[in-house]
Amino acid sequence: MSDDRLLSFVNAVSGDDFLKVEESFGGGFVRLRVAEAERRQARHDIRFTEDIVLEMLRNSRDAGARVIFVATTRHDNMRSLVFVDDGEGIPEDMHDKVFEARVTSKLESVHMDSWGIHGRGMALYSIRENARTARVAASEPGKGSAFVVEVDLDTLSERSDQSTYPLLVTDEEGRRRIANGPHNIIRTVLEFALEHPDLDVYLGSPSEVCATMLQLGRDHLAQLHPSFSQLVSEDLDEVPLYARTALAGDAAELAEQASRLGIELSERTARRVLDKTVHALSPALSKVTPASPSLSDAKIKADPYKDNRGLKLSREDVKAFQSALEQAFMPLGERYYLSLAGRPSVRVQGSAIHVRFDIEHDDD
Repeated sequence: MSDDRLLSFVNAVSGDDFLKVEESFGGGFVRLRVAEAERRQARHDIRFTEDIVLEMLRNSRDAGARVIFVATTRHDNMRSLVFVDDGEGIPEDMHDKVFEARVTSKLESVHMDSWGIHGRGMALYSIRENARTARVAASEPGKGSAFVVEVDLDTLSERSDQSTYPLLVTDEEGRRRIANGPHNIIRTVLEFALEHPDLDVYLGSPSEVCATMLQLGRDHLAQLHPSFSQLVSEDLDEVPLYARTALAGDAAELAEQASRLGIELSERTARRVLDKTVHALSPALSKVTPASPSLSDAKIKADPYKDNRGLKLSREDVKAFQSALEQAFMPLGERYYLSLAGRPSVRVQGSAIHVRFDIEHDDD
């Protein structure tokens, strides 16, 4: 009997447990097979959705990326994450193999950072073991990669507050760090960006990320040729995948280009991106509000934005409040397909603060 037929026979008789065990010592003690031990470790490595975000950011960094885009949405109990970078890229025949255990391009080195060791060839494997789906949407050597990860939050939870931005503080040695706030996706991205100030990391909705790729892509293409129409196929060898969104001539083409990167947009939303009614993002770290100075310092530096009959607010506090309002609006906007038409307005009158949100509808 061949080895394959013998294995099939033993498996049929013994069940799945046979495939998990390399050696039995009696008394309930066994030695697991390597594959089963890896599977169990992989499930332990990823405990929250935020862990997936961190591992994907580290993966882009190790691939030599200089710019990373993170597009995220949540519908009911499903979290969708798309990661696009301009790193080294992956050959087509490796698009699925990179999710296998111990597969890595870092033969000669591993990366040690604030979160531990990276480069064992287990990160993507761990993500696929814990996520509902994980795939390479697009990747070419030298042109970057786009990954799509979908998480069932009933299986792998995330922090309950996904809208709050933390504060940025400076310690006694002059080093900046993130303080306060939930350890949500926002904070995960910001802590990574703070650790790697040489990288530009953008976090937002799919339409915002598409608008940002379009803007940065146009800047990149302009360096190749002042007129995009003059670009020839050979020029595209130098164009990162994300920058190809700038080659779209209309909303349908932009939606198609975005879809190739795993970002799904309706043609109507793509038109809004082209019309710049969806605003491009700033690097994530630029959105962090520095911790407020002491009350005594605030009084010394007072620049009142106020109504003389009552409440007083400094302009710095109003700007920070507007930023917090924008972030608080994001979950509502995602659920009801709404976008802000400009920054929230904050008006002080007497002893009251009036806030106004001007919105645009994203629905088809």
